[in-house]
Amino acid sequence: MGESINYVGLSGLIVFYLLIFFAGFFSQAILNRIRNKKTAKKENLSSTDDMMLAGRDINYAIGIFTMTATWVGGGYINGAAEATIGSGVVWCQAPFCYAISLMSGGIFFAKKMRKMEYVTMLDPLQEKYGKYLGALFYIPAFSGEILWSASILAALGTSLQVICKIGEEESIIASAGIAMSYTLFGGLYSVAFTDVFQLICIFVGLILAIPFMASSDYVTTPLQSTITDWGAANETKSVLGSIAKGDAAIWVDHAIMMMCGGIPWQAYFQRVLSSRTPRVAQTLSIFAGFGCFCAAIPAVVIGVITLNTDWMKARGSYLTPEEYKLAVPLTLEYLCPPAISFIGLGAVSAAVMSSTDSSILGVSSMFTRNVFVRIFMPKATDRVQLWALRGTVLVNTAIAMAIAIAVKSVYGLYLICSDFVFVLLFPHLILVVHFPKLVNKYGMVLGFSIALLIRLLAGEYYLKYNAVIKFPYYKEPGPDNEYGIQRFPFRTFCMLLHLLIATAVSYLTDTLYTKGYFYDFMFEFSSKPKKEKELAVIENALANEKPKNDELIDNAKV
Repeated sequence: MGESINYVGLSGLIVFYLLIFFAGFFSQAILNRIRNKKTAKKENLSSTDDMMLAGRDINYAIGIFTMTATWVGGGYINGAAEATIGSGVVWCQAPFCYAISLMSGGIFFAKKMRKMEYVTMLDPLQEKYGKYLGALFYIPAFSGEILWSASILAALGTSLQVICKIGEEESIIASAGIAMSYTLFGGLYSVAFTDVFQLICIFVGLILAIPFMASSDYVTTPLQSTITDWGAANETKSVLGSIAKGDAAIWVDHAIMMMCGGIPWQAYFQRVLSSRTPRVAQTLSIFAGFGCFCAAIPAVVIGVITLNTDWMKARGSYLTPEEYKLAVPLTLEYLCPPAISFIGLGAVSAAVMSSTDSSILGVSSMFTRNVFVRIFMPKATDRVQLWALRGTVLVNTAIAMAIAIAVKSVYGLYLICSDFVFVLLFPHLILVVHFPKLVNKYGMVLGFSIALLIRLLAGEYYLKYNAVIKFPYYKEPGPDNEYGIQRFPFRTFCMLLHLLIATAVSYLTDTLYTKGYFYDFMFEFSSKPKKEKELAVIENALANEKPKNDELIDNAKV
């Protein structure tokens, strides 16, 4: 960049990172001393499951903090500010959509999932569809979590580059390395403990910075609701924004996708399943929804301040649309005193690390339990599972770092994966948790395949390819858009079609088999209920290191 490193800012950042590191590293020992011993003994968890679920002893206070901090990442804060600047507050959908998502998860899923004592989000899917078909859902879950981590790491790299003049690669590696180090050995204990500290930093840092931003000489006060763009086009913008008639379906589609697609994430269910009781799991989800909404308010305010800033006077050039995503670091740098700027940067760093460690631990937990143990090494000892989990954390962190460094449009990729989680995973989570008798393996395979095919053929703007299947109101490529845009709520359509096909095919195959017209080549109906029950008990026993596993397995396979 040709600019010298800001050593004062770099020193402050190093101190902040060291505090996070030591807090996370020593938290397991601290929490082990104060945790509820009766709860830990009652749960009878293996060391691996204990690392994944913190002894199922997360209480209200820590649970609300860690669940809120998981959602409030660097991408969440930067994205809320960017959406406010680019399209207005009305298009900043994440705050209220994800808040509703957390509350809905608490009302409809948290209590039941915790009561069943699952360890990961994929457990009920494997319980219903078998270990191989159930593991298929790991693909969209893995993609979403890893790209989410990569997107927020990339956001942090850009922020540090703007304020401290540090290279993006160095800042990404350092941040991910710190988050990985305490997650590697402390597991959810360390992640939850540091989340409390990090969430406080987020709120204090951003709220402290806003008065300095608003009182800057470069900012128009009082803040205006309608402003003239500082660019060459002199475009008049409304801070509130508006929804054009042709874009209403797009707005609704994105809103439904975030509200429903925000539920099937392991980072969320890891907090639910680690809660002390089902009631705690439900309550902390609802309160975390409020926390998630409140955390976005400072980011939206920063977006409004950015719109009211004379950037030509502040830095000698206008703010371009490509720089909207840099609104938070730019306002911290140009509108705040240096000390406040670094405190705000600490808030952004905390937001990134609080989400990165959660996503990495979540996706690693799913792989270890639902893929490595269930499919490849069902007789793995607890020690082997524990080291497999740590190795997976290391590998997944490296993957997220590599993507964050190599791919510049990570946020777009993350949106796509959120899309696929909504279309492919959400329908089956509803079915297996609430309506398990309405679906079987045949409905699952056909519904999953058709929904995936239609979604791929519907085109994707971020991947830069046009649609093969054009839904009503499709906008063809033109001067304003290089690639076609679906103006129909096609994501919601694909999800509902998935649900319909899965249940209809399940009913049809069930009826045909009952009448003797269908050959059960997937052994959905011909498996004896007693044997299925025995195998389910055996799998739970394996996970908890129960005695007589080998004997039970041999008897079940006879």
